[in-house]
Amino acid sequence: MAVTAGTTHSPAARAATTHSPARAGTVGAPPRVASAPSGGGRRPRPRRGGPRSRRPRRAGRPRSPRLPLRRAPRRAATALHHRFWATLPARLRLLRTVTLLLTVALALLLGLAGLAANGTWDTVAGRDAPRTTSAADLNLALNDMDAQAANLLLAGGDGGKGRLATPYEKAAGFYGDARRAIGHDLRTLAVAAQGDAADEHTVESLTDDFAEYQELIGRALENDDRAGGGPAALVDYREATDLLQAQLLPSARKLVDSNDSAFDRQYDQARSVLSAQLAAVLVLGALLLAALGVLQWYLARRFHRILNPGVLAATVCALLAVLLGGQALAASADQLYGARRDAFDSVVALSRARAIAYDANADESRFLLDPERRSQYAQAFLAKSQQLYGMKGASLDSYDFGLATTWKEYRADRHTLDFGGEFARELANLTFPGERAAAERTVDAYAVYQRDDRRIRALVAQGKEGEAVAFCMGWEPGTSNAHFGAWMTALDQVTDINRRHFTAAVRAGRFEATGLLPWTCGLLLGAGALILLGLRPRLAEFR
Repeated sequence: MAVTAGTTHSPAARAATTHSPARAGTVGAPPRVASAPSGGGRRPRPRRGGPRSRRPRRAGRPRSPRLPLRRAPRRAATALHHRFWATLPARLRLLRTVTLLLTVALALLLGLAGLAANGTWDTVAGRDAPRTTSAADLNLALNDMDAQAANLLLAGGDGGKGRLATPYEKAAGFYGDARRAIGHDLRTLAVAAQGDAADEHTVESLTDDFAEYQELIGRALENDDRAGGGPAALVDYREATDLLQAQLLPSARKLVDSNDSAFDRQYDQARSVLSAQLAAVLVLGALLLAALGVLQWYLARRFHRILNPGVLAATVCALLAVLLGGQALAASADQLYGARRDAFDSVVALSRARAIAYDANADESRFLLDPERRSQYAQAFLAKSQQLYGMKGASLDSYDFGLATTWKEYRADRHTLDFGGEFARELANLTFPGERAAAERTVDAYAVYQRDDRRIRALVAQGKEGEAVAFCMGWEPGTSNAHFGAWMTALDQVTDINRRHFTAAVRAGRFEATGLLPWTCGLLLGAGALILLGLRPRLAEFR
């Protein structure tokens, strides 16, 4: 039998090899040799009771350091935090805080909205509208004063001889009224123009020019009071009326446009603010109602009760507050639209129409007073007639026919407006009861006055200037001044309708701001108190 070197088959040797505690590389320890099992079997496993050999470390792989224990206090704090908010009382307090914050925020929003809306109405009624109407009244009073000055010169005769008593007395009274109105309007506009450099300069120029105008008119009236002073009075009046047309009236119209534009800007800004406030109220109100619904659901789920009376009452109060607050803001916006667009736009248009009417009436008196300028004043009268009731290509000879034709078409179909001017602007903005009838009566009276003007010019053309002056300045029924007065009365009725509705819209808007919105704030405060009272018994169970 052949013996293989290094292989031991004795039992003692196998036992020594198997149970030797010596490791490889130890001095004096025999090397551990693993013999392959015969017959291709598996390598024998070590016994369970013996020590396990360590797994060899891979080459090039560093030994990972042992990590110390870390963040144990932080994990404990986090766990404590989660346990705190996971409790039922903590969640109730959280829901209570959310609902109370939303309630307070909505109450503050509605309170501030009420103050802002009330301030807007103060500005509209106390500043914007009066400034615009004062400028329009100034324009009217300037035209009226000049017209009455021409009437005084026409009716005065030669140094008082041949004076037309009734027309002169009426003209003198109207002249004094117009003069006082101009002084009042200039003072009002001077106060309103503070802070606006352009308007301040315009008012200053108007004041200076009006002082010069008064001096010229006063000198003309003094010359007319003496015998033979008519030609000198006419020269002074020409200079005065030229100053009026070149300086005073353009400045007055500029103030009307400037103040009306400022009112428009204030209106647009106020409407935008009201719309934003309404949207914010609806959003906050929806969030508050949702939070109250979640709170009610959580209480019912955790405490096995259908409804919490306090939270239910708070929900009802919050819902009423949202509905009333939204209605108040929406109604205030509607009243603002009605005050500005429906009412005051018509007031401005009709005020312009009245000023133009007085200027046109003055052109008739100028036409009779100054023969050298009759053609100029006839064209000025036609231009002002076109501003009131404009028709394309109309002349003084064709104006009456065109007016009658287009007005008849409008009466047949009120959607047909084949004319322009201030009357068309008013007829396109009819809003209030009785306004249409009053506006149509105004145009009817205007047509009568226009026919009177043709009669005056026909009498002058026939050489009957005395009859023309008597018909123009007479106040008896059927005369031109009587018909002009009827026209102005009808025009004032339309204006008064719009002014009354403007005042009513301002009053209603103030009520929405100062009447309804404080109630909404009170409802929300009550809702907050009810939330506290409704949750107090539930939270007391955990003490």
